[in-house]
Amino acid sequence: MRGVILSFALAVAVVAGGCGEPAEYPSRPITIVVPWGAGGGTDAIARMIAGMMEKELGKPVNVVNRTGGNGVIGHQAVAGAEPDGYTLGLITAEIAMMHWQGLTGLTHADYTPVALMSSDPAGVQVRADAPYETLEQLIEAIRDNPGGLKASGCGQGCGWHIALAGMLNDLGVDPSTVPWVPSNGAAPGLLDLVAGGVDIVPCSLPEARSLIDAGRVKSLAIMDGSRAPLFPDVPTLGEATGSDWSHAAWRGIAGPKGLPAEISARLQVMLQRIHDSSEFQEFMRSRGFGVAWGDAATFAEHMRKSDEAMGRTIVAIGLGDWAAFGRGLPDADSRNNTQRR
Repeated sequence: MRGVILSFALAVAVVAGGCGEPAEYPSRPITIVVPWGAGGGTDAIARMIAGMMEKELGKPVNVVNRTGGNGVIGHQAVAGAEPDGYTLGLITAEIAMMHWQGLTGLTHADYTPVALMSSDPAGVQVRADAPYETLEQLIEAIRDNPGGLKASGCGQGCGWHIALAGMLNDLGVDPSTVPWVPSNGAAPGLLDLVAGGVDIVPCSLPEARSLIDAGRVKSLAIMDGSRAPLFPDVPTLGEATGSDWSHAAWRGIAGPKGLPAEISARLQVMLQRIHDSSEFQEFMRSRGFGVAWGDAATFAEHMRKSDEAMGRTIVAIGLGDWAAFGRGLPDADSRNNTQRR
């Protein structure tokens, strides 16, 4: 009998030990999901962050590109993951756009914001041998030849598409007169530009930098209030046309909704160290990427404001509808019931 009691006590001790304090985070590799293809600006920044996180955490941090659906596939992969800190995403400004177009029910409410890391204004890129030396000349060519010039740089209705459509709308040009050719990001869009398949790519200047430096592509303007330090010869949209339209692609680290506060807080502290480091700052500066910092609360408010602004723009240029905008955001909790396994 005593042996039975001792065996039972040992079994209880083993079970209790297995139910003790959880292993310190992280205890295994972390994945950062990128909703866009390899070779673009989001991918490059994600890989830099991942490498620096590995040094900080002592665990592998893997970048996985989940493309498709105009960013829906990758953003869904983050929102639908277990909120345990082992699947994060470098989510982008498209999360403020996709649901207004009926592409998904996902919104910023489906994530736990951790840190805003980057913001890059859109540029207007054409082939180096294109017969336009100024943006005004390009606009005149669009007016003179409706449907004759095509653009690309991401999926239908994504950030760079909205950037171009919003600019044209602000300049009194019907956005539908420039057909959009969907691609899996800026990198393939730029290759199509060089090959002659399209005529305009309104991506960020850093994404086009290698082709600009190689003399294959030229930028006619940047959609921002000030010139980019790395491209001081590229005029702002206001300087080129008088328009005050602006558009930027922001990127930030987020986890699924429900990420534990202690994990989010630890990641935020680490990401601020990474953001402030000379290594990260030099990486961003040397490639022309725009740096931006926002803690979890700031990032959450940034996403909320971006969502409202993009909704109004998308509706105004005919890619959304006022009924959807008037109804506001779908209920996030009801969506989460179906998004997670």
